[in-house]
Amino acid sequence: MNTESLAGIFKALSEPIRLRILYLLLEKGELCVCDLMGTLELSQSVTSRHLAYLRNHNIVKAKRVGVWMYYQLTENTQSELLALSDFIKLSIHDCNMIKADLAKLTGNQCCD
Repeated sequence: MNTESLAGIFKALSEPIRLRILYLLLEKGELCVCDLMGTLELSQSVTSRHLAYLRNHNIVKAKRVGVWMYYQLTENTQSELLALSDFIKLSIHDCNMIKADLAKLTGNQCCD
């Protein structure tokens, strides 16, 4: 990884919504865009814009299942960025907003 790529990753993670998305994906592995919309209480367009930003920086990848898009962390995030992911997870796991997101996600899954 070069310095430009790493700077892009930090820029991508400088937005609180994208950190919340990353945390949810670290916890759950794969989520449908509709689950993220409901949990984060964002419109489809805003949620998709944040996911596209993460995708463009090789943090998440997408797959289509029927009409729904599912997102998960890329292999790069799971390997090269493992220490950073662990740090983020450890740093914000006690955050009240993160706890609320996890509680909403458990009760909100729409595509299952």
